[in-house]
Formats: sequence, C-alpha cells, structure tokens
Amino acid sequence: MPHPPSSEPRLPSKFGSAERDIVALGIATAAIIMFVGTGGSVMPDIVRRLGGMSSGPDPMLTNALLLNIALIIFGWRRYRELTVEVAERRRAEQQARLLAETDPLTGCLNRRSTSAATEALIAECHARGESIAFLILDLDNFKQINDLNGHLAGDTVLQTVAARVRGEMPERALLARLGGDEFACVVPFARGRSDRIDQLAASIIERVNAPIEWEAATLDVTVSIGLTRSEPGDTACEADAEALLHMADIAMYNSKKRGRNRYHWFESAMENELRFRSELESGIRHGVARGEFIPYYEQQIDLRTGLLVGFEMLARWQSPQLGLIGPDIFIPVAEEIGVIAELSESVIAQALVDARAWDASLTLSVNISPLQLRDPWFAQKMLRLLVEAGFPPQRFEIEITESCLHENIGVVRSLITSLKNQGIKISLDDFGTGYSSLAQLRTLPFDRIKIDRSFVSSLPANHDSATIVQAITALGEGLGLPITAEGIENPEILEELRKLGSFKGQGYLYGYPEDAAHTRRKLAELQLLAKVDDPAMSAPAATVAGTLAATRKQA
Repeated sequence: MPHPPSSEPRLPSKFGSAERDIVALGIATAAIIMFVGTGGSVMPDIVRRLGGMSSGPDPMLTNALLLNIALIIFGWRRYRELTVEVAERRRAEQQARLLAETDPLTGCLNRRSTSAATEALIAECHARGESIAFLILDLDNFKQINDLNGHLAGDTVLQTVAARVRGEMPERALLARLGGDEFACVVPFARGRSDRIDQLAASIIERVNAPIEWEAATLDVTVSIGLTRSEPGDTACEADAEALLHMADIAMYNSKKRGRNRYHWFESAMENELRFRSELESGIRHGVARGEFIPYYEQQIDLRTGLLVGFEMLARWQSPQLGLIGPDIFIPVAEEIGVIAELSESVIAQALVDARAWDASLTLSVNISPLQLRDPWFAQKMLRLLVEAGFPPQRFEIEITESCLHENIGVVRSLITSLKNQGIKISLDDFGTGYSSLAQLRTLPFDRIKIDRSFVSSLPANHDSATIVQAITALGEGLGLPITAEGIENPEILEELRKLGSFKGQGYLYGYPEDAAHTRRKLAELQLLAKVDDPAMSAPAATVAGTLAATRKQA
C-alpha cells in the first residue's frame, strides 16, 4: 500500500538536510586541517615578502589557503544557521506541547493532560506517604452570565476564576480546566489531614464569590465543589485518575442538588443515588412512550352541601420495576429532562376520556407545569385534547401555580385569555405561598383561588393559619372568586373551614385519590354516571373544534 502523499515529502527533506549538514561539517573540518597545514608554509613567506626578504609564497599554496579560509567562513555560517534552526525548532516543540497540554484561555492544564499529570502526582505522593485530594469545581450560574452579557464576559469570568483558584492552590498542586465552566484541582496533603482540604474548598468558594467587574456590569459567580481522595496503602481509598474524576464529579452533582455554592465529599451512597436517578430518567422516557403514566382522581366536595362536585386529576406512574410512584418523585425529573409536556398531555387525554362518562354536573381539574405555559401553542394543544375526547370545555378547569405569574406575566395573560375564550376555567393554585399582587388577581381573569394545603392542614392548632385563610376568603369574596381549600384531613379542619366561609374542599377526609376504575364504581354507586355515554362529540366540543380549525387556518 502506498504511503499517503502528505507523508512522502517529509522524510527525504528531513534526511537530506541532515546529510547536507554532515557534509558541510566535514568540509569545514577538512578546511581547518588544511588551513593549519598550508598556513604554516604560506604565512612565513607572506611575512618575509612584506619585509622585502622574499619573492613571495607559492601561488598554488596561496590559492589553497584562500580556499581554506572561504571554506571555514562557509562552515561557520552554516553552524550559525544550524544553531538558530535548532533553537527555533525547540521553541516550536515547546509551544506545540504547551498547546497540547494546556487550556489557551486560562493557562490551566486541559482535560487531555490532566489524567497523566494526576497519575504522576499520585505516584509521587504515595511514594512519600502523602494523600491526594481531587476537587471538581463547577460554576453555578455561568450560562446565565454568558446569555446576558456575551461570551467575552464569560471568558473574563473563566480567566478570573482560574486566577483566583490558582492563588489558593498549595505548592505542587495541579489546576486544570476540564471544559466549559468546569475545573479540577489535584492537591497533595498529609495523610489524615483532610481538614486542610475542607479549609481549601471553603477558601475557594469564598474567593470565587467575590464580584467580578466587567465593563459597566458587576458579575456575581458562585461555585459548587465535589471532593474525593486517594490514600496510600488503603485499598478502599486508593484510586486512579479516572476513578477520582468520576467520584468527585458525583460529589459535585450532589452539591448542586443540595443548593449550590457549597462543597461535599464523595460517599458511596451518592453513586447509588445517581445511578437510581439515571434509571429513573430512562424509566420516565420509556414510560411516557409505553403509556405507564395514568390519571388518579381526588374528590372535590361542596362543603356547604356535602355533595360531590368534581375531581382533581393527579398523575401516577405505574412502573413495572418500581411500582406505583407519586408525582413528587417523577414530575421534577420529567421537567428537567424535557418530557413534562408530553407526559402531562398523555395523562390529560386519558382523564378527559374517563370524565366523559361522568355526570354532567361533575368537573375535571388538572394541574399544569410552569414549563408548559412557556409553550405559545399550549392553549391550542388543550383545545385539541378536548376535541379528540369530545369533552365539554365548560367542565374543564386548569390549575396554574402562583409562581407561574412571575416568569412571564404577558405570556400567562395571553394563554389564560385564550383558554377562557373557549369556556375553559382557570384556577390559581397554591395561593398564599407566592408573591402575586392584588393587581395581578384583578387583571388576570381567574375563575377560582385554591388555598395551599399548608395553611388548611394546620388550621385547628395554628392561629396564624386561621388568620391567613380568613384573609384569603375575604379577598376571594371581594373579587368575586370562589375558593377551594386543599388538605382537609379530619373533621376538625372541616369544622374550622365552615366557620370561615363557603368553600369547595378536597382532602383525605373524603378519601384518597383513586384510579379510573375505582372512581367509576364510586360514581355508579352515587348514580353520577352519564345517562348515555355517547362517543359522539358534544355541541360545546364541536364549537371548540370549529374554533381550533379557524385558529390553525389563520396560523
């Protein structure tokens, strides 16, 4: 097989240059030897000729001497050129090595060279009986700084952070930038003195937290750190560079999860937790596709009459491996991995089909993730689900949390208005836990307020909770908004609520959430199933279908 064209000219050129240098060196050496020989014969004749005591040297010897001098000058010149060439080549090699082993922005080691440098330091320290600490540092809000101020500001932050961390490093320690906003430190320390590493991590956090001035802005940065160590002679604590990096990374992730701007040492339980998290993410992705997420229904009661008036739909995950899992486990993960919209819509679609078989007096309420309200097509998606299920929009209520009002009030107002125009009711959930103002309640067209269960469940024993519930009740009456109280768990709470006003309530006092089959049996016993479960689209749903079609045509 022929060699690649790019490699063919290099070897002949390299060896040709070496051969020429050897020939030039040989010629210069021979010239010096000849110069010494001929010069000893010719130079005395030249001196005598200048003194008028001789007719001059032999012309042949004179020419040979001149030739020797020319060859010596040539050899010296070539020697100088060779010296410069070697020096330049060494500088180029050093520069190439520097570029290959360091990060050009911060001057730290790069990810490629970190492993070998760490292994060398581990071997050196273990031979001395010293321990090694491996630290992973990750900036907490770096993406936001980049997005708001530009990449030049981000580069300034990285350079400043690297300089600040380098200033805290002890002698012989290594500092590397692994990529993005992630750094690694490898620090030798005396065996049994891990408290020195705790002090170092705390100092780094404090130093990095200092504001960074950039142009007209002040940039605030925090850092999360994961720590692990390698102890000489302790097989349970000895680890190579890759293992240390893995463990420190897990500890850093744990610091992020616990609030950021802090450090944590690696523990084996963290790895098990991370593995479970990975399995959970995979299970959720596959579970959405397989229809493993199903609706459960919690009763909503008119506290004045005691009659059942509707249900709130609560999602559950019927996992083949893990069993029945509540939303407090899978909802945050689904939001982080970006499948919450697909999950929510699939469960709502099932709930609408179930609720179509209920009596026309019963309503269905569903919770919506704040992330779904960022979708400009959210209203159209809800209308499509209503049309496909043939469910009347007047019996459908969407609950949004108070925190949604602070993200983008303009988008929220537009979505609420769009949904209400089609007859869908909107409820403000968890009221009292956020910071919504009276102006927002007045300008946003809500149909209902839901008092957070934390206030309701503590009513009998907590005077402050009673005062808050009373104030919210008065506010609802003043604005003409009916109120739902969550968390009614015993008769004492129910009695207190009845004293404060007229509510729709829900809670464990009326039973735990149940799946579709149990809910249907309960409604059959109460004679609250639809008289005719007609799969044809109802008139209100048909109206929605026409509106949705018109919206799509305009788009």
